[in-house]
Amino acid sequence: MSKQILTGQKLQLTLKRLMLEVIERFKSFDNVAIIGLQPRGVVFSRKLFEMLKEELKGKKIPHYGELDITFYRDDFRRHEGTLTPNKLNIDFNIEDKQILLLDDVLFTGRSIRAALDAISDFGRPHSIELMTLVDRRYNRELPIEADYVGITVDTRKSGLRVKVDLEKKNEIILVESNS
Repeated sequence: MSKQILTGQKLQLTLKRLMLEVIERFKSFDNVAIIGLQPRGVVFSRKLFEMLKEELKGKKIPHYGELDITFYRDDFRRHEGTLTPNKLNIDFNIEDKQILLLDDVLFTGRSIRAALDAISDFGRPHSIELMTLVDRRYNRELPIEADYVGITVDTRKSGLRVKVDLEKKNEIILVESNS
């Protein structure tokens, strides 16, 4: 079973709305750092970053990064095999920056908690705001909430997952876990 949640033009409109919300919120991007969460939030963050650069024509967004949380996760020691971290790409000082953290799906909140821990190892930002393309409310295990949400999907944990594809099919679908 799979069910399309967002696709094509509606997905593009959602991405554009999120981009416009960010522009309205920050106005100047001099002190803003956009950070995508590895692995799946990076595709979303790259897409939003490119949309911002195109929309802001000529204004520079000086800080973009990609954060790996592999060894900050609370379940990383529970895996039998060797974990392979993703590439870390933060080549700027985050001290006193306004961080916009992006991930594709907000589910239990554990990945975001791990990201907050990882960011704190780089310094103390002025603030951190969270943007997620899909918020799976009713599944939170930690008190974490996104500041910017593309779409909210009401799902329970049992047997369903959200799959975001912004590269090939340009869709977000709800699928059974065993498929």
